[in-house]
Amino acid sequence: MTVTYAIVGRPNVGKSTLFNRLIGRQHAIVDNQPGVTRDRREGDGALATLQFRVIDTAGLEEASNGSLEDRMRRQTEQAIRDADITMLVVDAKAGVTPVDSFFAGEIRKSGAKVILLANKCEGKSGAAGLAEAWRLGFGEPVPISAAHGEGMVELHDALLSAAEDLGLGGILTGEDDLLFAADEDSKEPINEDGSFNEDGNLAHALQDDNVREPMRIAIVGRPNMGKSTLINNLIGEDRLLTGPEAGITRDAIEVPFEWHGQPYRLVDTAGMRRRTRIADKVEKLIVDDTLRAIQFAHLCVLLFDSTDELNKQDLAIARMIADEGRAVVIGANKWDAVDNKQLAAARIADRLQTSLAQLRGVPVIQISGLYKRGLGKLLAAADDVYDLWNTRISTGRLNRWLDLMLEAHPPPLVEGRRIRIRYITQIKIRPPTFALFVSQPANLPESYLRYLTTGLRQDFGLRGIPIRMVMRKSENPYAKKEH
Repeated sequence: MTVTYAIVGRPNVGKSTLFNRLIGRQHAIVDNQPGVTRDRREGDGALATLQFRVIDTAGLEEASNGSLEDRMRRQTEQAIRDADITMLVVDAKAGVTPVDSFFAGEIRKSGAKVILLANKCEGKSGAAGLAEAWRLGFGEPVPISAAHGEGMVELHDALLSAAEDLGLGGILTGEDDLLFAADEDSKEPINEDGSFNEDGNLAHALQDDNVREPMRIAIVGRPNMGKSTLINNLIGEDRLLTGPEAGITRDAIEVPFEWHGQPYRLVDTAGMRRRTRIADKVEKLIVDDTLRAIQFAHLCVLLFDSTDELNKQDLAIARMIADEGRAVVIGANKWDAVDNKQLAAARIADRLQTSLAQLRGVPVIQISGLYKRGLGKLLAAADDVYDLWNTRISTGRLNRWLDLMLEAHPPPLVEGRRIRIRYITQIKIRPPTFALFVSQPANLPESYLRYLTTGLRQDFGLRGIPIRMVMRKSENPYAKKEH
């Protein structure tokens, strides 16, 4: 169990800056332009000895029903309900605005426990706004500067005091966890009849071994491909902001999820357009955030609209995933709207065969994120590809295979001398990476490397995942060694 704090307030008061400060890294996109944050983002926060969960939210704005701003506000309201304590942030430099006053009243109606933070209090410029914040009715405001790290001692005391008021102080400081751990250590495995079970600890350990580390799956693609809708329907709740507008998602949002007893972390990402079409500074930050999500993912699900053909940008994203060495599954979304399904499947297969050779054999799963069709097949394919991505092949098997490949097609001659490939071994997984010991690495043609890579895919079943092949110069065993 952990204490959860929600950071709320109108746009551009520094909520995401404070979020980044508390979790200790640049996780949320920050810019002077208001309204950058749209979805709620969660992270593990720490301040001195305090450990807690923190939620960053979209800026509170008055909006008409059904609008994007209204849906953003509902996400923020859900964060307030999910949190134990709400941190209401105001801009001390700008002073208390009518919007601050309106939403302070709305939060008060919710009955949430509130800590009032007056941000941007560096120097003397925030003194007037700090005094104004009293009239919001949440007691003494805590003066901080999230950007400069000022007021963190006062914030620490406020977080602890609010938690203690709710009886959560021990959880926040970790004291309750220590007591629980001591209590658990004192327990013996007991059978229902009260007898001692000597195998209890072993059975518990074996049960834990069956659960792997959470697979981090990044859902990527062009704008408006249905990425957020897919995640919402996988987890069974409207966790992410969706709608007909393209480009709603901005931050990469990570959501925990469990399927068939196995843990996953689903990462929703912003739609990726061609770089030549990106001029706005915020959109560049958004694309960089998506690239980081790909780099830190184990596997990427590339979504595209199956009512249209795979276009150049879809293939460019697939190549980007392969270049990063990530596993990939392609989701042909909106399959329910495809008229001639057999023809569409044939076109997709042909396009991948001719334009995505480095991921030959990548699984294509036909789904409808909106109507929840094919989602089980998508996750099953992700599990299969993830296992391939973690494949390790013994050196003995590899070298027996290499002998057959060399016999079928020997390496070429260079200046009358044949290039000799003496040895192959796997040096890492995720993705599978192989070292090839060659007499003349610089002269081995790229086409021969492709021949070997294709053979690895076919003979060891490594279809649809990136494979790395590095060459190392093998020593001449007959060369004289210096002593």
